[in-house]
Amino acid sequence: MVDNRVVIESKMTKHRIVVIGGGPGGYEAARAGVQLGAEVVLVEENGIGGNAVLTDVVPSKTLIATAEAAQRVASASTLGVKLSLDGKIIFPKIEIDMQAINARLLDLAKDQSQDMFDNLISEGVIVVNGRGRLDGNHHVIITPSETGVPERIQAKTIIIATGARPRDLPNASSDGERILNWKQLYSIAELPEHMIVVGSGVTGAEFASAYLDLGCKVTLISSRAKVLPGNDAEAADLIEEVFAQKGMQILRESRAASVRNLGNSVEVSLTDGQVISGSHCLMAVGAIPNTEDLGLEEAGVVLAESGHVVSNKVARTSRANVYAVGDCSTALPLASVAAMQGRTAVYHTMGDVAAPTWQRNVASNVFTSPEIASVGWSQDEIERGLVRGEIEKIMFETNPRAKMQGFEQGFIKLFASVGSGTVIGGVVVAPTASDLIYPIAVAIENRLTVDQLARTYSVYPSLSGSISEAASALHQPID
Repeated sequence: MVDNRVVIESKMTKHRIVVIGGGPGGYEAARAGVQLGAEVVLVEENGIGGNAVLTDVVPSKTLIATAEAAQRVASASTLGVKLSLDGKIIFPKIEIDMQAINARLLDLAKDQSQDMFDNLISEGVIVVNGRGRLDGNHHVIITPSETGVPERIQAKTIIIATGARPRDLPNASSDGERILNWKQLYSIAELPEHMIVVGSGVTGAEFASAYLDLGCKVTLISSRAKVLPGNDAEAADLIEEVFAQKGMQILRESRAASVRNLGNSVEVSLTDGQVISGSHCLMAVGAIPNTEDLGLEEAGVVLAESGHVVSNKVARTSRANVYAVGDCSTALPLASVAAMQGRTAVYHTMGDVAAPTWQRNVASNVFTSPEIASVGWSQDEIERGLVRGEIEKIMFETNPRAKMQGFEQGFIKLFASVGSGTVIGGVVVAPTASDLIYPIAVAIENRLTVDQLARTYSVYPSLSGSISEAASALHQPID
């Protein structure tokens, strides 16, 4: 990334916003700021897009998409599609070129980062390649990477968007060779023979699914009784069934005590004494917010015990003019939430309409195969009596479009408020769950009823037709 050669004046002539961090939250905050007439300075050390674009979301989802493509080729014969050579039917063997896959996904990430940088420059954002830290709550010290000379500038509003980094365990530190975190996977030259994944949350489950579909032997070590704890129980059960059918070994209620790199292999020792050997180990045990050495505590910005910046529904911190967005804050660690927070923070500080972020209305997705998407109240919360709701579940094995596409493992669940019929939640398990959850999220955000959702025409045949079917089934007749 190249510095934008606009001189930053020490005196402010208009509302100046300094954004520290150029991930989705910082990027959207910067764009919203110039849109509303502010002078915006964005400081980023490692490239616009942050982890989400450069080392996390974009490369990981590209890897997952590649694995899905490999599976479509491998299963094409079940749809009647066969390959032949000189008139003879052949059964294709899927060959995985990890170097080519990694080169492509890193190029995509780099290109996306460059596109975002170009957008910021064209819109008038002052982008500085370097580090920023607070000096009080109205000044920022910026140290450009090129010169190393600190510059102290005044800011009316400061937005912290510094993201997070992978967590290491004391006896299982990542080395970038055999013991890897989610930022280091893209340096592997060959497909791992046996990938041991420690951690069965979203990150662990997604990578376990991807490497399984690429043809790698996978062992998933889960400290909980179920993979994807906190997600819909039936969805998690289905994913476990799919994993098992494909040959994944899942070790439940197991904890890694240590991981050792033996040169040509790794050895994972569990707390119960069991030892698992494999070629590589992915540590997917959470993330740590990048909030050190930012001058936050000295400026009076309150941090949670975990190190996250405490921010409210409009991303405001304990200091009135300091905001925190994305994974460094106490908000949901999702790129979509960070982006929305970035805009909301700017709207709020500039006196524009700032709609607070309601976490219950945020749609989330797990990019396993199939995907799991959810939004709103959960079935568990309904069953525990936290909200009065009715549940309708439609299996995709009855959906004509799903049959045409050759998949049956999945479902749509819709939750409606008792009495009013208002849509209050939903879960989708499907190859395209990340897209199918959107109409349910729109219904929740706009407080639509199941009847209103059912009256909206869906295409036939389509997967979304099952949403309409579930909504129709939840119709509450007039007494």
